[in-house]
Amino acid sequence: MTPAVAPVNGYAGSSDPRCNSVLRASGLGSRAMAAVERSALPLRRLEPVWLAAVLLALALAMWLVLIERMVGMDEGPGTDLGTFGWFLGVWITMMAAMMLPSVAPMALLFARVTQQRAVHQRAFVPVWVFLSGYLAVWTAFGLGAYALYGLIAAAEGGVLAWDRGGPWVAGGALVVAGAYQLTPLKMACLSHCRTPLHFMMHGWREGRLGAVRMGIGHGAYCVGCCIGLMVALFAVGVMSIFWMAVVAGVVFVEKVAPHGERASRVFALALVGLGVWLAVAPQTVPGVKEPGDAPMMMTGAEVGITMSEARLMPAGD
Repeated sequence: MTPAVAPVNGYAGSSDPRCNSVLRASGLGSRAMAAVERSALPLRRLEPVWLAAVLLALALAMWLVLIERMVGMDEGPGTDLGTFGWFLGVWITMMAAMMLPSVAPMALLFARVTQQRAVHQRAFVPVWVFLSGYLAVWTAFGLGAYALYGLIAAAEGGVLAWDRGGPWVAGGALVVAGAYQLTPLKMACLSHCRTPLHFMMHGWREGRLGAVRMGIGHGAYCVGCCIGLMVALFAVGVMSIFWMAVVAGVVFVEKVAPHGERASRVFALALVGLGVWLAVAPQTVPGVKEPGDAPMMMTGAEVGITMSEARLMPAGD
């Protein structure tokens, strides 16, 4: 009797022909797939529950870093993105916090398949190699957003000020984001993100370079799925912890929860409604800080100068 195939990210081997297909395509016999549970090296073998725990713990750590760093940074729509180096560090931290939970099913399946291939004397590739390609795509997206922000800031000439056209532009961006949620491109990218097994069957690449390419490919689909939501985040305040959490929750529901496609259409209507509300009555939208209401932030150097001046002042002044 042929031994049962070890479950792969929830797909129980012999009971799911799609799972058998991808494992056979990976060069794994049923005996080898059963043997992985007995003979995989401890340092290479990370059970799905532990890998999921690691990813979620890393995401939580990134959220804690963001909360600590973002205190007082939310200036609402059009928040200044700061220096290039500062923004790059914050953006990578944001993407790790917001996206790791939703990419976990793909990462878990990648880890299990590469573990089983290692039993068949194929090259073992750690899951972090795949994730590095994935995060590289989101990093590139952030750099593009930073460059676009710089161009707009240099050319807008005050038209986007909050007491002029700012609310209408921010509201319009939300309406566009909502409309994108209903496009075929969005639906195609979302379908990819919700079916990791299909990607493993048709997009597997050998070796570490292949894993990076797979991560980049999956990241590109993820950007296509989430670009409307990212536009919405920039529209309401990209440095807002509240809106980061809202967008991260929407991304997770769309990609992982049951009926995510239907939820995506509900979110589309919510974005359009929020956009109209923000354009018409921006001061009444909860969670959106009107630009100019936030206290001025001082750099570390400025704080140091102020403290030095205070020490030099006579006690009676």
